[in-house]
Amino acid sequence: MGDPLFYSLVLIFFSLLLINLFITNRSRNYKNLPPIPPCLPVIGHLHRTLQSLPAKYGKIQLLRWGCRRVVLISSPLIVEECFTKHDIAFSNRPFLLAGKHFHYNYTTVAVAPYGDLWRNLRRIMSLEIFSSLRMALFSSITRQEVRLLLDQISRSCSSGMTKVDLKSKCINLPFNVMTMMIVGKRYYGEDVGEAEEAKNFREAIRDAMELNSTANLGDFLPFLQWGDVSGLEKKMVRVMG
Repeated sequence: MGDPLFYSLVLIFFSLLLINLFITNRSRNYKNLPPIPPCLPVIGHLHRTLQSLPAKYGKIQLLRWGCRRVVLISSPLIVEECFTKHDIAFSNRPFLLAGKHFHYNYTTVAVAPYGDLWRNLRRIMSLEIFSSLRMALFSSITRQEVRLLLDQISRSCSSGMTKVDLKSKCINLPFNVMTMMIVGKRYYGEDVGEAEEAKNFREAIRDAMELNSTANLGDFLPFLQWGDVSGLEKKMVRVMG
């Protein structure tokens, strides 16, 4: 009867080959596509070193990263044109796992697809957050935080020559400005209001930023996301919980 494992591997191989051929044929149906370098079945160009491609295939190439198509552009002038003359065509964002959990199912302005929702969010931000009137209202908070930072530095140097970590203080400053604007509390650096609450907040922000920047192969190879093999989704759910 033969080895079942062997037949299973053969079946998986031919299935992956058919999927690759299907995706490739679909790409060929579109007109005026950039050059597509040779790629492996299913995973596409995920294994390629992108630095060497422009010399052989030109300044614009169409790549396949798993199930997603990616345009690789190595010319600053072409990039500028994409985000000026053709900005609407490039305004959509891919539906990645981080957008599902950290951006409330793709409904924030950072990851929402171009459409009515995104335009409304952008209008609200322009009028209610970044308008001249709002910035003037919040300017007192910014001045207060800058003054507090200068006082902290002055106290650190009051006893003589002292080494001051300006990098961490300058990083904490915008975070404290934002949290004071939103919740009226300071969570970073010295003079925090509630130490335990501030600690939990910093840990949640740190974990969210780390997970948001973690490469997730499931975004490009969906079958790897089934069952959450890497455990990444569980971590995201825990942070948002």
